[in-house]
Amino acid sequence: MGTKIDIAPSILSSDFSQLAVEIKKVESAGADILHLDIMDGHFVPNITIGPPVVASIRKCTRMMLDVHLMIEQPGKFIKDFVHAGADWISVHVEADMHLDRTLNFLKEKGVHAGVALNPATPVATLDEVLHMLDYILIMTVNPGFGGQKFIQSTLKKIRKLKDLKESGDYSGRIEVDGGIDSGNLPEILDAGADMIVAGSAIFGRESVSEAFLEMKKIAEQSVEIPESA
Repeated sequence: MGTKIDIAPSILSSDFSQLAVEIKKVESAGADILHLDIMDGHFVPNITIGPPVVASIRKCTRMMLDVHLMIEQPGKFIKDFVHAGADWISVHVEADMHLDRTLNFLKEKGVHAGVALNPATPVATLDEVLHMLDYILIMTVNPGFGGQKFIQSTLKKIRKLKDLKESGDYSGRIEVDGGIDSGNLPEILDAGADMIVAGSAIFGRESVSEAFLEMKKIAEQSVEIPESA
């Protein structure tokens, strides 16, 4: 077997009136990581949840919480999300003027430190912090809304990160978020992704658990090593 691949359901597309129930569906299906999108209405044109809701979610699941901060000046609020129980936190390189300080803070708190890149932001913007990162989140749609179409050109960015891993210049994980479903998942995995965020592809289906298991099966098949002839 190769690298472990995680499917991280995103609650952005879930039924917020039944949030605890929705979370239990994916946890029972075998999800290890739950993706939480935090939007402030400034960095992205939408508003979602804040630290109190993250803290409430922490109480109802054992899954690791992967918190994606799509907010301006994340350094002002990151402590609150750490205290709320986030296990993974990513901030946008486009929004954080003091990225080194933010990443060091996360490291000190024992939180997996990540940086997110918008579709038009090159991997080269992370050259000075690659050694500090536990993961890089490649946005494959323009952030702010669920249900968008996958931007095909972002595959080049995923492949570039894969090359950096193979050359030893980067040792973290490659997370991908936006427009991913069972149809395009194989090519995204082939490009090098090992953490897949899926919102509407899971929570938008009639059976949430079946949708998750379908994507998980594709991920498991992608890391199987063929038997030699």
